[in-house]
Amino acid sequence: MERIILTFVQYLANFVAIIIVLPCHEFAHAFAAVKCGDDTPKLAGRYTLNPLAHFDPLGLAMLILLRFGWAKPVPVNPNNFRDYKRGCVWVSIAGVLTNLVLAFLFCPLMILVCEKYIFLITAEWATYINYFVIYFFYALYFINVGLFVFNLLPLYPLDGFRLYDALSTRKGKFYYYLRKYSGYILLGILLLGYIGDIVGVPWLDFISVLIGYVSKPIAAFWRLIIK
Repeated sequence: MERIILTFVQYLANFVAIIIVLPCHEFAHAFAAVKCGDDTPKLAGRYTLNPLAHFDPLGLAMLILLRFGWAKPVPVNPNNFRDYKRGCVWVSIAGVLTNLVLAFLFCPLMILVCEKYIFLITAEWATYINYFVIYFFYALYFINVGLFVFNLLPLYPLDGFRLYDALSTRKGKFYYYLRKYSGYILLGILLLGYIGDIVGVPWLDFISVLIGYVSKPIAAFWRLIIK
């Protein structure tokens, strides 16, 4: 029974963290587009931090249960940008930059709560509350790092591909190959990750390896400050 409750607490903490983090990512895209001259996100009701404006129900459920999901794409009309190329670049990186900044800001809180056990209630009745707080701050940090890493992959329709699209001067065979087959590549990466978790081969989980490379130096920096 205790294991079931802990699993529920963990999923609840992940859900609360996601409804904080994901709207920030999507709002960053909308904010960048509006600042670059395109009011399409405002007209579509996406210039907001309200989670209900951004979530796709299936994508949210997948993100909570399987660690892979999506939100509704922010509608943007690049033809409205004052500077087309600059606008496309800023809109494509706005979300991942926001996640990187949030990860940096939430990391010290994660260390204080999950490693130093500060802000926890020293009472037996608060056991599951403490577990929720630990899971929540852990999720806040690693969901941001995960979104930063995952969305920078140069695969359509992720932000990394949109950045590649904005910076590329010529659309060659490689560009059209990625645009056509990125879905299969993403599926292959995710399946390898699940297989790696099952058979105990960590390096097959390509995304988790990249998340580790990004998260460790950020955490190391804050651990030097928090002693």
